[in-house]
Amino acid sequence: MFQKYKNAETVKPGGLELKDRLVGVQRVTKVTKGGRAFGFSAIVVVGDENGVVGHGLGKSKEVATAIAKAIEDAKKNLIRIPLNKGTLPHEQKGKFGGARVYIQPASHGTGVIAGGAVRAVLEAVGVQDVLSKSQGSSNPHNVVKATFDALLQLRDAKTVATQRGVSLEKVFKG
Repeated sequence: MFQKYKNAETVKPGGLELKDRLVGVQRVTKVTKGGRAFGFSAIVVVGDENGVVGHGLGKSKEVATAIAKAIEDAKKNLIRIPLNKGTLPHEQKGKFGGARVYIQPASHGTGVIAGGAVRAVLEAVGVQDVLSKSQGSSNPHNVVKATFDALLQLRDAKTVATQRGVSLEKVFKG
């Protein structure tokens, strides 16, 4: 799922204290000759609030089953995000479909300035101070995936130093 990202580190769910956050539940209708058949689709974000996060989608005839399926799916797609003292290492833009998300590190005490689906993802990751803006589509599925796109592009200073083949000091001082 995250093959196009070079620095995406997948994580196994064993031994992690994962908390789930429900982003949205949609009621879907299928019209048949016998009437309408209702179903539900749920999108969920799980994370340990310490840099590990995943998202999943579940579909079922009942809401509770859809949520349970979404949580199981999210646990299969866990990734590690680099954090820097409760915030992000640098600003980043992400996009998926019609949704665009901009996330920016903030100073200590700012809090999570984000709306809806972006907030759920950032809180599940464990970011305490961040500024964000969601533009374009407000479809929660696409906003969650756009946020993941932005988070997966983040690199900490150590990773940048190794990729460039220089010391950590040279990354900051040039």
